[in-house]
Order: sequence, then structure tokens, then C-alpha cells
Amino acid sequence: MELKTQSSLWTCFLMLGLLSPLCQSVSVHFLSPKPLYVVQGDTLILRTEIDIRTKEVVPTVIWEYVPTHAKHPTRVKVAEYPEQSPSGRVTMEEQGAVLKITNFGPGDSGVYAINVTDHVGQVASAQHVVEEYLPVHHVSVMVNVSHTSLHCMEAWGTEPVFSWLHDNAKADGSLGQLSADNSTLYVTSRLCGQFTCVVRNKLGHCSASHNSEPCERKGIGGTVAVVCLFLLLISAGALLFLLWRRRQIYRTRGERLREAYDGPL
Repeated sequence: MELKTQSSLWTCFLMLGLLSPLCQSVSVHFLSPKPLYVVQGDTLILRTEIDIRTKEVVPTVIWEYVPTHAKHPTRVKVAEYPEQSPSGRVTMEEQGAVLKITNFGPGDSGVYAINVTDHVGQVASAQHVVEEYLPVHHVSVMVNVSHTSLHCMEAWGTEPVFSWLHDNAKADGSLGQLSADNSTLYVTSRLCGQFTCVVRNKLGHCSASHNSEPCERKGIGGTVAVVCLFLLLISAGALLFLLWRRRQIYRTRGERLREAYDGPL
């Protein structure tokens, strides 16, 4: 009898555990799970979706955040709906589901949390990471001679995009292969010339170069040979012209002397 009673109790607890998420009357989540990067001076916009079963009752929404760069991070209240926002830079829309902070600065970076409380006291929460969008800076190129590769490094820029130049021209497939993020160039040909790594994001770009010994230019020997042959032909033509001209002068002089001797004495 006791075994049956315990089994029934465990069954009830299991059913309650499975049904509790379905019985929750309020839920909230951010539209994008990825960290949000905001340029200094722009407007931070955090969008959430609040699902509440009792549409007639307005839930209480509290926005908080923990600053990233604070010496002693503590949770700070940003705004509350339906009450007024504590700062002139902060506004809310769609009954607190959207938070906007104008003139974003480094001090606004942190982990933001939204807490939604319904009319019966049930609370749903969600968090989102917000960071300042930083420009690329301190680009450097590291050379691995044993593996004939060049690795481009950047200090702290947000969403860096890598590209390579070889002797001021875009590096093509004839030089080698690039890694998935283009930060590493695996050189399959001879390591020569100037290699430049360019790192960009929407705030600008920065670059660094590595100089090897100059590359031998293809086709330069043939070009020199053609030029030399052309000059040789011009010189030979000029020499032939001078010889022909000299012969013509001697022939003219000879004819004049002959005419002089053939005249009456």
C-alpha cells in the first residue's frame, strides 16, 4: 500500500514539473541572442517580445543592467514601466518591451536584464550583452618561416574584416591559401615582396606590412632582350646609312675629277 502511495506521489510531482512551463502565464525573450555592439553617440535599442496570457492586465516591466567597466559591478535600475524612466536619455516603447538609450557611451556597456511581472506575481526574465563598437587598432603581421605563413593580428576592434595585399596589389590564389577568417595567409610560392594586411570595420581601417626580399619580375629578361635587339637594329641601320652616304660622296667626287681631266687642255 505504501509503495502504491509513493508511486502516485512521484507521478503527481512529475506531472506538475512537466505542466509548470505550460501553466506559466508570462514569458519574455530578446529577438536576437547575439551580443549587441553600439557605436559611441548612437542610440541603443533593445527589443524583446513579452508573451502574457492575460492581455487585459498590463504587466510591470523593470529594466536593469550591470556595468561592464565598473570597479564593483552592481545591478542598476534603468527604467520601469508603467512608471517614468529615471533618465532623460531613456525611453520605452510597446509597454516596456523596447528600451532605447540615446547618446550611447562606454559607461552604458554591460549586461541588460528585463524582468516582467504579471498580475499574479509570476516573474519572467531575460538578459542581453551590450558592448561599445570599437575601431580597429594596433594591427601587426607575424611570420612563421617554417610553415611559410603570415598571420595578421588586431588588438580590440569590433567585427574585424581581414584582407591581404602583395606589392600593393590584391593577393590572389597564385600566392597561396587564406584561412576561414582571412587572418592567415599560407604562402605556397616563394616568400618575397611586400605583404600588407588590411583590417577594416565600419569605423575605419588599419594596416601593417612585412617586407621580404624583392621578387623577380616575370618576363623582364625577354623585355630587355627585345629592347637590346631593337637598339642593335637601329645602330646597324644608322651604320649602313653612314657607309652608303660616304660611298655616295666618294663617287660624286670621282665623277667631278674625271670630268675635269676629260676637258680641253
